Amino acid sequence: MKKRNLIIIGSILGALIIVVAVFAVLNAGNIGEKKELEADKTIIVKSADNEIGKADMDFIISAGQKEFTAIMDTSKTGPKEHSFTGVLLKDVLEKMGINIDDYTMFTVKAIDGYTVAFENGEVKDDDNIYIAYKMDGKELGTKASGGNGPYQVIVRKDQFSQRWCKFVVEINLAKQ
Repeated sequence: MKKRNLIIIGSILGALIIVVAVFAVLNAGNIGEKKELEADKTIIVKSADNEIGKADMDFIISAGQKEFTAIMDTSKTGPKEHSFTGVLLKDVLEKMGINIDDYTMFTVKAIDGYTVAFENGEVKDDDNIYIAYKMDGKELGTKASGGNGPYQVIVRKDQFSQRWCKFVVEINLAKQ
């Protein structure tokens, strides 16, 4: 009986390891490409896995940078208001020639695989979802340098900062 239980537990653990490995590979994508995007301060925009375009820092700034404040609430610190510099996500997409009304879901991905999704109405809001590149007057820095950038998506109407996304390198658009 003991040997049978060990075999069952071993089989379950083996299956879990395989599942985790498969998901890790699928989620990682092309690590080299993501690191290059981070180094070049570029965000790639895709729809149905096809690249629509890329936005570098100059392009993003030219979409209309704004100063705004938002309350950051992390597990390590309590709620604290910070000053950010960034551009509304919708303004960046529209400057790329993308009609945001054509899409129902906007998924933002980080270099580490973290992903957040937004519905069309959230993105269309005039003062909600920003692509920030400065906090309190300083560039966000890269993940490798211990920063939160080069870009961080800030959701002003998320009072607990739960849908913020740092290290942003990709935005996926979905029609439904």
